[in-house]
Amino acid sequence: MHDRVHAEFAALCRRYPPGAAVLEVGAVPDASTLLALPELAGARRVGINLDGPSRFGGFEIVGGNANAMPEFADGAFDLVLCNAVLEHDPKFWLTLGEIRRVLRVGGIAMLGVPGYVPGQSLVAKLAGVLGRMVRSAWLDGVAASTPVLQVHDYPGDYYRFSEQAMREVFLAGFAVLEQRAVMVPPRLIGVGRKLG
Repeated sequence: MHDRVHAEFAALCRRYPPGAAVLEVGAVPDASTLLALPELAGARRVGINLDGPSRFGGFEIVGGNANAMPEFADGAFDLVLCNAVLEHDPKFWLTLGEIRRVLRVGGIAMLGVPGYVPGQSLVAKLAGVLGRMVRSAWLDGVAASTPVLQVHDYPGDYYRFSEQAMREVFLAGFAVLEQRAVMVPPRLIGVGRKLG
């Protein structure tokens, strides 16, 4: 995980305290896991990962597929973290459903995915300026483009997401508290509070 993304999640956990129980979907047993954030100290922390089970830093990582998490009761968590996972999940919508299920009403979900934000790159901005001077379908296309993260095929790399998808799909059924794109190529981070 990039240091900037890690710092963003740490800042969000300071802004939205974790409560008593935290789940990280896609937790790994090393220092890069979000469960190791100092802001989560004092909360019961558990992770789930296809490669589990394992233990690290005083918390457990359960082995399992986040598409179905029968080991966790409805409303069991106050905070669910998920970063750099959903793009690798061929059925990410099932995981989103499970995140909603295991999060208590009023609980917080923090999600990070690779995205695209049209016109974000310097090349796209320059093409936009030139495109206003000279009409060109090619320049219009470049101006609407965005750099994306390279494919990293473990365990598969299926998706890149839009800001609209974060707001209307990932955080459906949530009050959207924050949404931002960080870095270039963009990592989209969304925060929502589960509605009743």
